Amino acid sequence: MANIVQIDDFLTVTLGFAVYLAGAEINARVPTLRQFNIPEPVTGGLLASIVVLLLYLVFDLELSFGLNARDFLLVVFFAGIGLNARFSDLISGGKPLFLLLILTLTTIVVQNVVGAFGASLFGFPAQSGVLFGSASLIGGHGTAIAWAPEVAEVTGLIGATELGVAVATLGLVLAALVGGPVARYLIEGRGLSPARPDEEHTVGLPDYGDETATQIDHLTIMRVLLYLNIAMLFGYILWQVIDDSGLKLPLFVPCLIMGIVVANLRDFLAPNAKPVARTPSLALISEFSLGAFLAMSLMSLQLWTIAELGLAIVVIMSAQTLFAIAFVIWVLFPVMGSNYRAAVLAAGFGGFALGATPTAIANMTAVTKRYGPSPIAFIVLPLVSAFFVDIANAIVIQTIVNF
Repeated sequence: MANIVQIDDFLTVTLGFAVYLAGAEINARVPTLRQFNIPEPVTGGLLASIVVLLLYLVFDLELSFGLNARDFLLVVFFAGIGLNARFSDLISGGKPLFLLLILTLTTIVVQNVVGAFGASLFGFPAQSGVLFGSASLIGGHGTAIAWAPEVAEVTGLIGATELGVAVATLGLVLAALVGGPVARYLIEGRGLSPARPDEEHTVGLPDYGDETATQIDHLTIMRVLLYLNIAMLFGYILWQVIDDSGLKLPLFVPCLIMGIVVANLRDFLAPNAKPVARTPSLALISEFSLGAFLAMSLMSLQLWTIAELGLAIVVIMSAQTLFAIAFVIWVLFPVMGSNYRAAVLAAGFGGFALGATPTAIANMTAVTKRYGPSPIAFIVLPLVSAFFVDIANAIVIQTIVNF
C-alpha cells in the first residue's frame, strides 16, 4: 500500500498557482499548444499529474490534496458567469439552449449504448456501462461516485467506484485536449469569425492588443468582487432552500442563478451605475478562478487508477472520444448554425461531453481569447451542463441500471 502524503488546502492552492504559471510559460514557448488552443492550466495540470504519477510509481507516495479552496473558486467562477448574463441574451439564446439540450440528451443515450456494449465485450455487466458512459463522462467524478454503489448493488460488480473514478479521470484528460483542436479545425477550415468582434470577453482577456489594460484598476476589481460576493451570498441562501426541499444541486448552480438575478436587477434599478457585467475586470477574475480550479483539478488526478483497467478502458474510451469528435463536427456544429458561435460551442461541448463543465469553459476561453468573443456560448452551455444535464442524466442512468 502506498504511503499517503496529505497536502493541506493552503499548499494545494500555492501549488495550483505554480502549476498554472508553469502551463502559461510552457504554452508561451511551444507554439503548437497555442495553435491548437490547449488551455494554460491544462498544460500545467497534466504535467503536474504526471509528476504525481511518477512519485506514486517510483517512491510509492500517494499525494492527497485538500480541495476545499479549489471548490470555492468554482463557485466564484459560476457566480461570474451569472453576472455576465443579460435577460435579453437568455431570450435570444432560447433556441440554441433548446437545441443544445436535445443534443446533450442524444449524447447521454449514445454514450451509455457505447458503454454498455463495451462493458459486455470485456466481461463486465451490461448495466455497468453507465460507468463507462454518461455517469462518468458527462456526469464527471461526482456523478460516477454517486451512482457506483447502486450499480454495484444491482450487478454485484466489485470496484464499481474505482471504475467510475478511473473513467472520469481519463475523460477529463481527453476533454481538455479535444475541444481546442476541434475548434481550430472548424474556425480556420471554414474561415469563421465573431459576428460582433467588438463585444467584451466573458472569460479572460484577448491575446491580441492591450487596450483593455487601462480599464482595470483597484476600483473596478473591488466592484466586481463586491457583486460576486453578493451573488454568492444569495446563491448560498437559495442552495439551502433547495437542499431543505430535498432536491440536490451543486452549490455553484444557485450561485449562477443568483448572479443572473443580481446583475439584471442592478441594471434595472441603477441603469447608469458603473458597469460590472462584461468588464475586463470580471473577465480577468473569472479566468483566474477557472484556471486555478482546473490546474488544481488536473494536478490532483490519480492517473494510476486508469492503468488498472487495462485494455477495456483504452478501447471503450477511444470509442467514446471518436464519437464525441464526430458528433460535435458533423452533428452539433451544423445544428447550432455552422457559424463562429457553433464552433465555440463545439469546443465547449467536446470538453463537456468527455469531462466536466469547467473543462468545457476552459476550452471555449482558449478559443475566444485567440479568435474573438462569443458571449451567448458562455451562457447557453453552462445552463445546460450545470443544471439540466444532471436531471436528464439521472433519469437515463436510473432507467438503464433498472433495466
